[in-house]
Amino acid sequence: MAEVSRIPQKNLAVELLQRLLRDEIRTRFKANVVQQKRFSEMLAASLNKYINRAVEAAQVIEELIAMAKTFREAWEHGAALGLTPAEQSFYDALADNRSAQELMAEDVLATMVRELAEMLRRDATIDWQSKENVRAELRIRIKTMLKRYKYPPNRQESAIKTVLRQAETMGEELTETT
Repeated sequence: MAEVSRIPQKNLAVELLQRLLRDEIRTRFKANVVQQKRFSEMLAASLNKYINRAVEAAQVIEELIAMAKTFREAWEHGAALGLTPAEQSFYDALADNRSAQELMAEDVLATMVRELAEMLRRDATIDWQSKENVRAELRIRIKTMLKRYKYPPNRQESAIKTVLRQAETMGEELTETT
């Protein structure tokens, strides 16, 4: 990334960084709906400022390089907590709520996520996405778990939807161990 900032044609450097970061988002966070959305929005916002000439090419290059570092930190955060990539996806889904981050310790969220991932692997059948009764049962189990861990009640419904959307994105990976 640092080499890109030294390219004399700054517009080419911006284009190259844009492509690199889009590919990075697509590959690293393809199964993580929260991070993919977050980083895609960050990238779009930076590029829109550049396109609208609100910032110079050199400044947007600095922003994109900083964004790449943020990608790496987000990717490594789950490993630091001892989470698998699948568990990290659920961690991000639950930690997407600001009040959950403030009220719950990281280790409690990590423990909750491990239990959640195990429950989903165990209880999600191959056709769970198309059977409303199975989805309803999973929603109830997720809600019960959130209450047990004292997840902020004002955001539980949103968290349940995000967790289910995350599980849908993971698809076969989630049910292949059953």
